[in-house]
Amino acid sequence: MSYIKLRNTKKKIIALVDCNSFYVSCERLFNPILNRFPVVVLSNNDGCVISRSKEAKEIGIRMGEPYFKVKELVKKYNVKVFSSNYALYGDISRRVMSTLKRFSPNIEFYSIDEAFLDLTDLAIEDINQYIRELRKIILKWTGIPVSIGVASTKTLSKVANHVAKKKLLGTQHFIGENEEYIDCALKKFPVGDVWGVGRQLNKLYQKNNIKNAFDLKNCDNTWVRKNTNVFGLKTVMELRGISCIDFDLEEDRKRKNCCVSRSFGKKVKEFETLKEALISHCLNAAEKIRLDRQIVKSIVVFIKTSPFDKSQKYFSRSKTIDLPFATDNSLELSKACLNALEKIFVPGYKYQKTGVIFCGLSDKNNYKTNLFENKNIMHANSLMKAIDKTNFRFGRNVITTADTGFRNNWKMRRNHSSRIDTSSFEFLPTIKAI
Repeated sequence: MSYIKLRNTKKKIIALVDCNSFYVSCERLFNPILNRFPVVVLSNNDGCVISRSKEAKEIGIRMGEPYFKVKELVKKYNVKVFSSNYALYGDISRRVMSTLKRFSPNIEFYSIDEAFLDLTDLAIEDINQYIRELRKIILKWTGIPVSIGVASTKTLSKVANHVAKKKLLGTQHFIGENEEYIDCALKKFPVGDVWGVGRQLNKLYQKNNIKNAFDLKNCDNTWVRKNTNVFGLKTVMELRGISCIDFDLEEDRKRKNCCVSRSFGKKVKEFETLKEALISHCLNAAEKIRLDRQIVKSIVVFIKTSPFDKSQKYFSRSKTIDLPFATDNSLELSKACLNALEKIFVPGYKYQKTGVIFCGLSDKNNYKTNLFENKNIMHANSLMKAIDKTNFRFGRNVITTADTGFRNNWKMRRNHSSRIDTSSFEFLPTIKAI
């Protein structure tokens, strides 16, 4: 029998802050003239549309649409197109999240552009006025427009946020509202859009005449438990206003694995080019785990061709390496990755992707050294700190290893890059004297 942890001892106040068309908003932040045009941002290698402005939505550009299919609309309506700039988006996201931390100590960073805030213990007289002011402050301090939904559960706050996006005001709360008001919103909310309802679960609900969130809210508990799972029942309880999905606080969240990989801008045949890409991914992953104070003991290196390329047989191979001791040293990790690549590389193929996975990550603070470890580990730690500090200040890969090469012709296509880098002096706006 499954049990659910209910947290109904005190009515909670949970806010979901969601950045509007986040990638587009970041591009517009440094180029305000874009506010006059529809704007889209493309995925890796300029493949698909992953972010759209309101104007782009109105002319019929759909999320996930391949770029080549919307080129006619782009030309007809003078749509501004940009390649993904994840360094920029990550920096702006950190600014938004740092702003949110000022308003609540209990915050869950749900994604790069979303966060849950627990406002339960704050002295708030007027919740509507409070979230309006919060929205204004975020816009003033970061330049990013957001929508805010507030309710007694995380699932209901998602619904409230969806309602807020349709309003010009950009805020919506269900706190203190009567049951009929909330039910009216749930009746207009498709069940497939409910947080936690995936494609297969949506098919099940549709088959059983559960069309919207209101229908799901009034489902029989026994039927839900029998036909879905514990999380499915939690979703139903949350729609009823009973909080049973805990906050995933930052200090409690540690990644178990770290994967870094990218598809190439063009097919790669040479070992040297594969090596440059793999070592670059390895250094990137090492930087990530050092930021979280973690170390790795097991590494997986993989290479693969494109499964859609009919001119050659699909080829994929991986190699797992167990290190003699856990580490976060980029030099040691890159050596291990290179050894693995030498064992799995087969000439003659046109490779589409390579990557590295750090498995079984552990907390560096809890790790005890052994007799066989390098005696110069303290010097290595100091070196890694110096490299990370320099790269953080002056831009990624300012200091790197020679194995990453200089040409980098393996990198993904970014034909529409805005070339905005908030960590590089080269991209600072300049003002010409008259």
